[in-house]
Amino acid sequence: MEAELMALIGTGATTVVGLMVTDAWGQVRQRVVGLFASGAEAEADGVAGELEESRTTLVAAEGTAAEEELRSDVTASVRLRLRRLLEQDPGAAGELRRLVDELAPAYPPPGAVHNSITGGRQDGPVVQGHTFTRLTFRTTGGTAPDRAD
Repeated sequence: MEAELMALIGTGATTVVGLMVTDAWGQVRQRVVGLFASGAEAEADGVAGELEESRTTLVAAEGTAAEEELRSDVTASVRLRLRRLLEQDPGAAGELRRLVDELAPAYPPPGAVHNSITGGRQDGPVVQGHTFTRLTFRTTGGTAPDRAD
């Protein structure tokens, strides 16, 4: 399988699992089920049941020590299901790409962070984070030689 499809599968799995633990899951659940099921109602019911079981497991594990491991396991399972789907039906890649393009930017996976610094020049350390204690920065005490005040 080509690298672009493997990347799409990885992003798709991460997106689906990230959505499972959000309020948006109710809105996108049927699209995900439709993607995985070939249209047979019995198959769709089975897929929906598996996805709900995974969601219940993830929601129950939120904030526990097992959360990351369970998220990783569910993501691997979804990734495998997507890979099998695209091997059997290469045309499903278009629907997966539309789903990812529509939902991935709006619902980044938990833990995703984007930091940026704007507004000019920074003449000292910049620290971004949640909680810091006992930070010490050693400085020479002078001004930057190229600084024009």
